[in-house]
This record gives sequence, C-alpha cells and structure tokens, in this order.
Amino acid sequence: MSRPPASGGDRIAWVGHATVVLDLHGIRLITDPLLRTRVIHLRRHGPPAASALLEHVDAVLLSHLHLDHLDLPSLRRLGPHAPLVAPRGARGLLARAGFHDVCELAVGESMGVGDLTVTAVPADHDGHRRPRGAFARPLGFLISGTTRVYFAGDTALFAGMAHFAQSIDVALLPVWGWGPTLGPGHMDPRMAAEALALLRPAVAVPIHWGTYYPAGLARLRPAPLVEPPRAFAREAARMAPDVSVRLLAPGETLALGPPAGYARP
Repeated sequence: MSRPPASGGDRIAWVGHATVVLDLHGIRLITDPLLRTRVIHLRRHGPPAASALLEHVDAVLLSHLHLDHLDLPSLRRLGPHAPLVAPRGARGLLARAGFHDVCELAVGESMGVGDLTVTAVPADHDGHRRPRGAFARPLGFLISGTTRVYFAGDTALFAGMAHFAQSIDVALLPVWGWGPTLGPGHMDPRMAAEALALLRPAVAVPIHWGTYYPAGLARLRPAPLVEPPRAFAREAARMAPDVSVRLLAPGETLALGPPAGYARP
C-alpha cells in the first residue's frame, strides 16, 4: 500500500550492504533486504534497520540469488505478502519458501509500481544460489519516476553500463563486498569510479561495503570496513568530477528533493 510522499520529498535510506529503502513519489521500494545480525559466518556492523523503514513496502527488488542478497529470513520479516520483483528463474525458490506474489523480469523488461517504472538491466555476476541451488541471471534495476535511480545490485564493471545511462539522477553502486578480498563479479573502489565515468549520474552513493564481515576478523583487518567508500570518493573525484558522491552510514537518509521531482545540478 502506497503512502503520501514523506515530508521533504523523495529520499533514500541506506540500511546496509545492498539494502536500500527508496521513497520515490509516494512509493516505497526496498532492495536486496539483508536485515539479520548474523548470516552464516558474517556479523553485522552498524545499527540494525529501523522498523519504520520496513513498513508499508510496495515492492521488494531482488537482484540475484546469493544468500547475502536474497535472504529468506529477512524477506519473511517484511511479511509474506510483500510483492517481490526478481530475476527470471527465481520464482520456484521463492514459492517453496512461501512467497507467491513474485514478478520475474529478464533484462529489458519493465513493470509498474504505482507511478514508478522498474526496468531490469544487465549485471555481470554469478547467478547460482550456492552450494547447489537454483540459477537466475543477475540483474540491476532502473527505477524511473520524477527521480531516476540506478541500483546496480552486485556486478563487475562492464562497458554496457553506458547503454542505459540516460539522465540518471542517483546511482547506487557496490564498491566492495563482505570480506577482506573480492572475488570475480565485483567492483572495487576504482572500478566503481570507472563506472561513474560511463553512467554520469548526478549523485552517486557507494553501497555494499562495511556492513557484514567475517566474525573475529574486524580486529585483524579492519580497513575493508571503512576504507572502500573513501577510496571510491577519491577515485570518483579524479575520473568523474562532475558527479556528487554522497557517503552514507548504515541507517542514514539522503533527501533527493521536493515531491515535484529532483533537478539535476
């Protein structure tokens, strides 16, 4: 169920990892909800998600099937009737878990959520649910209304990003992962800054860093919990100086403008 726009207009709140709450034109979306304090061997750093951010969700956008992006306990916390938007091939997994309001999208397909249009765009990432689960090709999402937001999900840098970079107001870009090193299919701070040079949004917010980390490792190798967004901002200033980089802490909100829309600077 939608609600009137929050006071101050469109806004986003970074909950942590790849979880972002978008309040756009009176519609509330949440991306890849991961809300638990522990996930297998990973421990959450930073505050838990505020309960108010998890209420009245109009749709949940799921980029791919990895456990840190499609987390069934977190989805259950949002309620069994929350509409889910997922990559084509995810329906069986979600239905077996008790979720039946699922819209599958393939790259290039769109759906409406209130006055917003959600379009699936490519992502370069592994699509398997490990260790021996389902497969669905990962997605990013373009959310279009009076504000146009690109949620990259989890992806490596790829040249095709330039193909859908049309007047993006806000880019939500992964700049790290959940451990001290990165595997394939991810962007480090420099790669994410290179993505900005292709996308040219008005505003960029680094996500997918500093929230989940292997238990006990923070004291030994703390840099990945704090350094990736700073490195991203430095690289972005050099590669895409016209983009405004906004660093958010988990739970922090960024106001995007009045309800009439957000004008690009």
